[in-house]
Amino acid sequence: MTSTSLLNTSRISRPGLVFFHTSPAHIATFNRLRDELAPGLAVGHIVREDLLCAVRKAGTVSIAVELKLEEALNEAVRAGATRIVCTCSTLGGVAERADVPGAHVMRIDRPMGEQAAWIGGRIAVCAALPETIGPTLSLVEDEIAKTGRFTTVQARVFDGVWEDFREGRLRDYHEGIAARLRDVAMTADVVVLAQASMAPAAEICGDVGVPVLSSPVTGFKAAIADMTPVVLSA
Repeated sequence: MTSTSLLNTSRISRPGLVFFHTSPAHIATFNRLRDELAPGLAVGHIVREDLLCAVRKAGTVSIAVELKLEEALNEAVRAGATRIVCTCSTLGGVAERADVPGAHVMRIDRPMGEQAAWIGGRIAVCAALPETIGPTLSLVEDEIAKTGRFTTVQARVFDGVWEDFREGRLRDYHEGIAARLRDVAMTADVVVLAQASMAPAAEICGDVGVPVLSSPVTGFKAAIADMTPVVLSA
């Protein structure tokens, strides 16, 4: 998907809360969270798969990608968005730094990073894409600096699982991650799942003896913390 279009999944013509994704798979996840945590809240979605593809091809976030992301965010504002949540951890930091007058832009994983920093100890940051590790490590280290706590951070990339996600084999994707989490947890005090798509793996692996943090729920709660849900008539 290379054009920016706002998918409105509410009955409000101009939703104020918009989620920016790099995969359409996340739309159902965040609609479900909306229904559970804030029924009636107007929510919209933008999907730009092309931006993550460009990052993967180049191996880094180029200036061209930064500009396209900023343009997409501002287009969302023109469509009525007042709060935009970037659910892509690879682009989250870029989204936060973008010049987007008229809207508050946040990354979905910042509350998770803050939580991991306060738990402290040995933090294991896990990702299915190598391009995501750097941005998530920077986020966690930024939050650690705010706490002044002593921690160690290790990075783990789970090779071979991303193709399952790309091909829509979500069960295989999550089971592959869950199998690796059990090993990671043996040398960690807290495990961070860098990508929102990894979240269901935490439920599959069960109790591994340490907290396994994911971003969708905590990020959604932070996004709506000071918003008043609009109650819609049936």
